Amino acid sequence: MANNAFDLSGKVALITGGSYGIGFAIAMGLAKAGATIVFNDLRQDLVDKGLAAYEAEGVKAHGYVCNVCDEEGVNALVAKIREDVGIIDILVNNAGIIKRIPMLEMSAADFRMVIDVDLNAPFIVAKAVIPGMIEKGRGKIINICSMMSEFGRETVSSYAAAKGGLKMLTRNIASEFGQYNIQCNGIGPGYIETPQTAPLREKQADGSDHPFHTFLMGRTPAGRWGKPEDLAGPAVFLCSEASDFVNGQILYVDGGIQAYFGKQP
Repeated sequence: MANNAFDLSGKVALITGGSYGIGFAIAMGLAKAGATIVFNDLRQDLVDKGLAAYEAEGVKAHGYVCNVCDEEGVNALVAKIREDVGIIDILVNNAGIIKRIPMLEMSAADFRMVIDVDLNAPFIVAKAVIPGMIEKGRGKIINICSMMSEFGRETVSSYAAAKGGLKMLTRNIASEFGQYNIQCNGIGPGYIETPQTAPLREKQADGSDHPFHTFLMGRTPAGRWGKPEDLAGPAVFLCSEASDFVNGQILYVDGGIQAYFGKQP
């Protein structure tokens, strides 16, 4: 392995939904390793906000408006990136949503919406970028999985179904395209301080911690919530030559939750 195995210079990285949060933190890690950053968001104002955030960190990123659930739009996006920046070397399927609704109260339409964004969209985007990776003779794909790729929990039936499916899509992409020197792996964040998890960290009316926060601290050996920046190093590894023989794996960045049974009462 070369001394510069973690160097991403000259690589074009597309991070879906990369204007803030986990996607932004991963993109910043890739940028610091030398990659050229490309991202999308649903509206121009969100793209502009993301571009300003990258610029504030000294990164010249390329932002585009695209709905990753729209196959025609994604194909047009990939073609536009190829024209403007180059063939995509790295894809991070980060865009996602969650709806915390008890299963018996959840409509089929809401269930389908989560599946569409969290599972169908990674399929659509991966399908669009893989031909270019085959053309170049290499490629790296990271799917942002979840603790819910392994566990169930109340109110997240659609999210768990989607993220469990994404774990298996990751393994199937690795199986089908490993022969082309394409590695597809997943990162499974633990509970990270993001806008999505903000409701679980809110103080109660009486000033006490949210019950889930208390529960989580008792289940996490690290004793804290993760930060988006905690995912940057693992992403750089999975996007670099250092991981060329790592394929179809899910790397859980969870502070040790999956290794721990929990404290005895």
